[in-house]
Amino acid sequence: MARRLDVTGADGVRLTAWDHTAPARTTPARTVPDRTVPARMAPDPTVPAHRSPDRTDPAHPAQAHMSPARAAGPGGHGIVPQPGPDAPARPGGRPVPRPARGPQAPVAPARQAPGVPAPGVLLLHGLMGHAGHWTPAVRRLTGGHRVVALDQRGHGASEKPAGGPFTREAYVADAAVVVEQLGLGPVTLVGHSMGALTAWQLAAERPDLVRALVICDMRASALGAASQRAWQDWFRGWPVPFPSLEAVHRWFGDEDPWVETPNPARGAFFAEVMAEHPDGWRPVFDPEQMLTSRETWVHDAHWDSLAQVRCPTLVVRGLDGELGRAEAQEMVRVLPHGAYAEIPDAGHLLHYSHPEAWSEAVEPFLNGVLTP
Repeated sequence: MARRLDVTGADGVRLTAWDHTAPARTTPARTVPDRTVPARMAPDPTVPAHRSPDRTDPAHPAQAHMSPARAAGPGGHGIVPQPGPDAPARPGGRPVPRPARGPQAPVAPARQAPGVPAPGVLLLHGLMGHAGHWTPAVRRLTGGHRVVALDQRGHGASEKPAGGPFTREAYVADAAVVVEQLGLGPVTLVGHSMGALTAWQLAAERPDLVRALVICDMRASALGAASQRAWQDWFRGWPVPFPSLEAVHRWFGDEDPWVETPNPARGAFFAEVMAEHPDGWRPVFDPEQMLTSRETWVHDAHWDSLAQVRCPTLVVRGLDGELGRAEAQEMVRVLPHGAYAEIPDAGHLLHYSHPEAWSEAVEPFLNGVLTP
């Protein structure tokens, strides 16, 4: 189970991050039995009782991996660690039911020298997502990294300030604060969709914080006003509240007009970001805040900021995703240290729907940039 970390983001916004790093296993030292009679020891008053949380240019990686699913070409101020689930809670503290998944391998323990912190990896979800969407993929990554997933502002268990802001600057500043407060830097940023844009903008603005970058199915080209209007109409067409989680699965996986063929993974994806209310199931996010967040980047192209990224970068796309092959390869060309990978049969939600193939594509890159 991921460990919850509460972080104070930019503008004082309360953010929630989830540390997926398993504690390192230790082997107890062998000792010679002491045959003397020990004195009776009193409880150590210095051992604290349980406390309630206080709410207050790198070398280019090797690119010899070339297959359809592989790459080509401590806590600080404001952090409150506490155990927590991988999914947000319903009102009243009950966890949101999540789709049943098959057995998954546990997170492998970090393998680093004593006293040397594991290299940090920060996962940034896309619009309408949450940190838990990374769980299927992150559980398949091997050890050696400290992997933290962030619920970005307006999403998941993080604060959803009524007045925002939900600007590009705010999202990037939040990510920088998380890297600094959690001591993850220099960090490898792994972002999906909008989270990928946040990642590469942070890498461009704060190269001192970023070791490497993975961009998952995010375009650098402008999407335009028509795209934003289509999203507005789409949100208005949601039949909320949903009477059950099964109805959520069914609508987003099949009945949604945007779904061309049945897509159970898409239904499961959206079921994870629903919460139960007295009248039914509604998204944990505010659709208007999502539109506001999207408004700040869909009208502009982002090639200039991409070209400013100086760290090793892997561009990953699903073969049926939103990022086309030609644009992805142009992104690789623009990047000073770019590499490319694609995942057959995957769509936009590539890390969620195809976690094993995603891990196979990303892990060699991570090992290349994180191995001293």
